[in-house]
Amino acid sequence: MHHPSDPDFAARVRDSFHRQQAMVLIGASMPVIEAGYTEIHLPHKPEVTQQHGFIHGGVVGMIADSAAGYAANTLTPADASVLTVEYKMNLLAPADGELLIAQGTVLKYGRTLTVTKAEVFAVKDGKKTLCAVMQQTIMTMHGKKEKHEASSKA
Repeated sequence: MHHPSDPDFAARVRDSFHRQQAMVLIGASMPVIEAGYTEIHLPHKPEVTQQHGFIHGGVVGMIADSAAGYAANTLTPADASVLTVEYKMNLLAPADGELLIAQGTVLKYGRTLTVTKAEVFAVKDGKKTLCAVMQQTIMTMHGKKEKHEASSKA
């Protein structure tokens, strides 16, 4: 059981997610935000597929990285932000379905480094298939809030 230091963590994480233009670009949403856990949902659309019609592995990595990173961010203080230091992902099955669900979970929260995991499921005809697993290290940047608007500088 994780105990967030920011009582308004869900609103802060939701606001951050909505500012992340990469998630807007691919059409992802984050319907679940709990202490130490988030879910990102991505509906199938042709713009994010590869040559076989499966959702591209890079896109699978995007939603896994963000789900696990936001899970870590639920536990940080209000005046902090997070960045991915590294992750290792295994693609276990094609990302073939009407919907992908990335479930991010905190394994070990630390003041500076947090270890997380993500599992990505493809949902097809009501059946969930585990298609990717990821382990990640997140760095908490204390006293560094996120930018409130996307930069227009080139």
